[in-house]
Amino acid sequence: MSIDTSFPSDPHPVGRPPRFVPQAKVIRLAVLAPNDPEHQFSLFKILPAIHLAARTIERSSSGNSSGPLSGWRIQIVNRDSKCSSIYGPLEAIDLYNSKSIDVFLGPVCEYVISPVAKYAGVWNIPLLTAAAQADGFTHKQPNYPLLTRMMGSYREVGAVMVQILARFDWRVVGMLFHNHDVGKGAGNSPCHFALAAVYSQLEKQGHKSIHKSFDETNSSVNFTQLLLHIGERSRIVVLCAAPRKIKDIMLAAQELNMVASGEYVFFNIELRNSNNVTLKPWYNKSETDEQNQRSKRAYEALLTVSARVPDTEQYRDFSDEVKRIAREEFNYTYDEDPVNPFVAAFHEAVLLYAIALNETLAAGGDVSNGTAITSRMWGRTFVGISGNVSMDENGDRNADYSLLDMDPITGIFQVVANCYGVSKQLVDVPGRRIHWAGDRNGPPPDTPPCGFDNTKCPDNTMPIYAIVTIVLSSVVVVLIVTSAFIYRHYKEEAEIASMTWKIAWNEVVLFSGDRTGRSSGGAAGGPSGSNLSTETTGNFPSDKQLFIQTANYKGMVVAVKAIPKSKVELNRPLLLELKRMKDVTHDHLVRFIGASVTAPHCCLLTEYCPRGSLEDILENDQIQLDAMFRRSLIHDITKAMAYIHSTEIRSHGNLKSSNCVVDSRFVLKVTDFGLHSLRVAADDDDANDDQNSYAYWKRKLWTAPELLRIERPPPEGTPKGDVYSFAIITHEILVRHGPFYLADNHLSPRGKVNQVNKPAFRPAIDDDLGDEEVVQMMKRCWVEDPNERPDFPVLKATIRRLNKDNESGNILDNLLSRMELYANNLEQLVEERTADYLEEKQRCEELLYQLLPKPVASQLIAGQSVLAETFDNVTIYFSDIVGFTALSAESAPLQVVDLLNDLYTCFDSIIENFDVYKVETIGDAYMVVSGLPVRNGNLHAREIARMSLRLLQAVGHFRIRHRPNDQLKLRIGLHSGPVVAGVVGLKMPRYCLFGDTVNTASRMESHGLALKIHVSPATKALLDSFGTFRLELRGDIEMKARKFLPNFRL
Repeated sequence: MSIDTSFPSDPHPVGRPPRFVPQAKVIRLAVLAPNDPEHQFSLFKILPAIHLAARTIERSSSGNSSGPLSGWRIQIVNRDSKCSSIYGPLEAIDLYNSKSIDVFLGPVCEYVISPVAKYAGVWNIPLLTAAAQADGFTHKQPNYPLLTRMMGSYREVGAVMVQILARFDWRVVGMLFHNHDVGKGAGNSPCHFALAAVYSQLEKQGHKSIHKSFDETNSSVNFTQLLLHIGERSRIVVLCAAPRKIKDIMLAAQELNMVASGEYVFFNIELRNSNNVTLKPWYNKSETDEQNQRSKRAYEALLTVSARVPDTEQYRDFSDEVKRIAREEFNYTYDEDPVNPFVAAFHEAVLLYAIALNETLAAGGDVSNGTAITSRMWGRTFVGISGNVSMDENGDRNADYSLLDMDPITGIFQVVANCYGVSKQLVDVPGRRIHWAGDRNGPPPDTPPCGFDNTKCPDNTMPIYAIVTIVLSSVVVVLIVTSAFIYRHYKEEAEIASMTWKIAWNEVVLFSGDRTGRSSGGAAGGPSGSNLSTETTGNFPSDKQLFIQTANYKGMVVAVKAIPKSKVELNRPLLLELKRMKDVTHDHLVRFIGASVTAPHCCLLTEYCPRGSLEDILENDQIQLDAMFRRSLIHDITKAMAYIHSTEIRSHGNLKSSNCVVDSRFVLKVTDFGLHSLRVAADDDDANDDQNSYAYWKRKLWTAPELLRIERPPPEGTPKGDVYSFAIITHEILVRHGPFYLADNHLSPRGKVNQVNKPAFRPAIDDDLGDEEVVQMMKRCWVEDPNERPDFPVLKATIRRLNKDNESGNILDNLLSRMELYANNLEQLVEERTADYLEEKQRCEELLYQLLPKPVASQLIAGQSVLAETFDNVTIYFSDIVGFTALSAESAPLQVVDLLNDLYTCFDSIIENFDVYKVETIGDAYMVVSGLPVRNGNLHAREIARMSLRLLQAVGHFRIRHRPNDQLKLRIGLHSGPVVAGVVGLKMPRYCLFGDTVNTASRMESHGLALKIHVSPATKALLDSFGTFRLELRGDIEMKARKFLPNFRL
């Protein structure tokens, strides 16, 4: 056996003495492959397998005359094709011319195989290769008649993808692969040929596919943009490129959330099939652990399709022997993984050729008859190193492929299924499954639910004109809102500048102390029941009351509260606060009248409440408070506080029973809220009162514990602090023993406040207190944690529910009955009752005006008798509904009522626009008159005529609810003449018309046609005088006593 000089000589060449006789015949095998060790099919890799095959044949023939090729020796020569379409064919020609070549093994590059395979056909030399898988080599006549493909066609890869797509019900596929730049003249890449065959197979099965290519030698390739383009059309992506580029693509997909989402699946068509890039392709020893783990996560969405590597002991022994020969005889070292199945294919090519040649020679053929030898290699099955090798009738191997998936724990790609070339079936590996990315339990769909272009979902997009309209409308709305905001801003600024709250002191007339007759709690003023003794004396204060200053301002009594400031700075925050206070209006809040800011008369003026404070009422034992009374008081407080908390004032800060006052109408109102910057000066108790005084500590009994623990709490307090104060007031109302009552504990106010600073110290609650629901509400309001206290809207709803029996009743009457003996101003009570009487009287008058004409009703209200009156000329309108009797018979009574109600409501809204009076409606009959009780000359005919036309028009658009397809047919008759009108009856008085004119008008209607207006000659004469009405003579109608009257149609 001879070896090319580019490799070391074989120390034990096949066919050398003494194993072959010198006269042995020679078979010359020419190997064409690149000499580059990095190439997947380099001479370094395939020659050891070819030599091993030759030795296997030698061993089977040695000493066995009946063995294959007995008496023949094999000579192997090789040439470096450089993977060049120029040098490769030249080497083949040189081999053919210089030596008698019997068979070609290789070439391994598509652009070298094409010319060499054509020459081999002309030279009648068989050519066997593991390459040439491009689809163009499938049709072998007339160009490639002696080409045998030991790894089959890329169509096998397409068949594998068809099986995978069918398994998971995928029909839309994207392809992203490497291809040489056309401008470089390198031709198409193997990936291009592989995916072209896959594309062809998918297209035959009706699959939709798109593809994009890139040149992996171009460092500026933007994989993100390519993936976005593919991802907009497919979620199943087939890749083919060098391993380092596959890694870049998967990292880009990870950045686009294509991996973690689990919505995308990637397939890598591995052409090289080397284990170091198949089993753990994400790993790079030069990268950090963090980078490798990131790459590993990116590969969770990747599946690999590659040629099947047999998992047999025989194949592992074969791999070890090939590696030994390569290392010892060709100075090339393989990695630790099994030999590539493409390399094994060259080993099996030698075996196949030997079998076919042996059969040809046995049949009397010759080694130079390549056609005969090739025909015996096609369409047969033989035992190769990888098992049974099946060659189809076209000389292509039915290759086996494997589907590999990465174990997310170990990071190793494992075979999960095999697709066998003979059966074309995808067979799962027992005990293994695919791990889908994104923690999915199954494969994702190949298209989104609505499709990539949303064609599977209803098109809810609006047309351009609608979008333009909306945009323009939005712009208009924005402009309007902006204008409104600007207007509101300027209006607010103008209101602030106008200072409507400002009061001129010369308009305030102060009263003497005897004028008020009430404690300070009865107005908007300071504390009630002030203490003059100190805590050190051990004595409790007397019931001495401090009286609020009152004054007359523009005819009304107001409460005056001084601001102890020599000068009030009117800055913007204060002006805004004064404006807001002026704008506050609520039934249960003391109204802010205004303020005087002119030194030395700086003061606040508020509504004066003469009935005193809630504290006064609770301290008065003569006033009995039942459950309804107590709940009404509590409800009034919640209404007031809920409103304060809903405004920009936000909180009260000083809520206590002395700041809850009762006005002249026995309405409880809350005072001393807002204007905290001014009230700090007026109510600075820390500065004005001795901190050891009884009064100082008593004022703090309503203060929430969280505020007591602050050295200088905010003057406006907090909303939750107000809720606590409300709870103390509620306790006052229930027990009526003053604030923070303790049954057997005689602690001073200071002691109570100090105990409140310690959690869980609260006023005493007697078991026989009653009103359990109110007690439970109170307890929730004084809990230690402010966040657990309810808000005032919730409290308002709660007390409304508890007091629902009294909400609809007249609480004022109950209040009056309880306080009637103690009221000092009976005039107010008379005024209230008078107001009720006037309100009821007004209701009666409004009802009378609905029943009778206003002039007639006014006479009755004035107590005058209404006498019957003759009117020389009026116009009467009569109408009814044609077929109403039949319609009523076919309808339910409620449907008839709804019909008439809808119709006459429509009519009533129309006649309000004319000088007419509706006399009555009886069933479907409708009677209207004009010219009485206030005469209007001859305009009555015109008013009735216009009204009739308007009613007829309205009937044309009227729809019957229960019979919307039926047309309501109105028949109208008009007549003018004298009538007598008067009020008939006392209990249910009616304004009635009498005279022949009424009968004639009724005849005009009853003898008329549907949807027509019939006019008598008298009415026609009046209408002609206006010159704006067109009337047509219809004929005569029969009146009483066989008289006939012309009938005109308006």
